[in-house]
Amino acid sequence: MTKDRIKIRLAGSGGHGVILASIILAEAAGIHDGRYVCQTQSYGPEARGGNCKAEVVISNRYIDYPKAKNLDILMCFNQSSLDQYFHDLKNVGVLIVNSDSCKQLPISNAYEIQMLTLAREKTGRAQTMNVLSLGALAAITEVVSAKAIRAAVLARAPKGTESINIKALEIGLHEGKKALKSHNTKRQDKFSTLLQLND
Repeated sequence: MTKDRIKIRLAGSGGHGVILASIILAEAAGIHDGRYVCQTQSYGPEARGGNCKAEVVISNRYIDYPKAKNLDILMCFNQSSLDQYFHDLKNVGVLIVNSDSCKQLPISNAYEIQMLTLAREKTGRAQTMNVLSLGALAAITEVVSAKAIRAAVLARAPKGTESINIKALEIGLHEGKKALKSHNTKRQDKFSTLLQLND
């Protein structure tokens, strides 16, 4: 994704690590990729357990308005946040979901990744789901470089957790590439079918 201004929203429940994930993403773009960036966040009234969202705006120019409207990218960790925020996504926007929790998808071309299952089975810690999701987002959208997101994760990882967090990130990068490849294949197949129907 090479747009001049990219508006991203991460959403889930309190406890999913949404806010930290957005901070890491913003630092990857701003500190390590050298772009202009703005990060904002908000919690529902329930705090832990209620929906929360965090937004990151990435630009090649000075950002004079920090709010993310008409989203280019929406990543949701649970169904309720998907239901609540999907209407803010552009028609041509990118939707990435944790398919362990998001079962009722409003569009057919969402990128579906079993984030929680992968975090539990591959790293042994469900808490790494947010870092894993960042790897997927980076691979699918290329809004930040793999080098930048690795550096940002290492800078934020608590001492002693660096290796497990990098492992989660690499899993996310791998799964994101797989999802992107599968997505592109489906689009090509659909286009081929349309051509055959029009012959």
